[in-house]
Amino acid sequence: QVQLVESGGGLVQAGDSLRLSCTASGRTFSQYAMGWFRQAPGKEREFVATISPGGVRTYYADSVKGRFTISRDNAKNTAYLQMNSLKPEDTAVYTCAAHSRPYTNSAGQTNDFGSWGQGTQVTVSS
Repeated sequence: QVQLVESGGGLVQAGDSLRLSCTASGRTFSQYAMGWFRQAPGKEREFVATISPGGVRTYYADSVKGRFTISRDNAKNTAYLQMNSLKPEDTAVYTCAAHSRPYTNSAGQTNDFGSWGQGTQVTVSS
């Protein structure tokens, strides 16, 4: 089992940037794809972005493509989500997740991920 801790959320204005971090412990981080998901009040959890174990392949939701960038530093056991040009509709709790199986990519299906962090709040004011 892996433990995931997110950080970097906060309150920003529309057009600002934030970088979220997700630090993992408990198993070999570099073997597992990582993902970011978000859930706004009253809405279902939705996929934001995923990254392959080696960091070569990435997938993005259409709503964030071109504005958000997912990356990872396997030496630091950390995944990142760089969020630029933030919009009020990006307001949500952002949660990172680790894939259930090693050396397996994901295009963002929630069921692919077996370990989840507690989440960090991102609020974008207009």
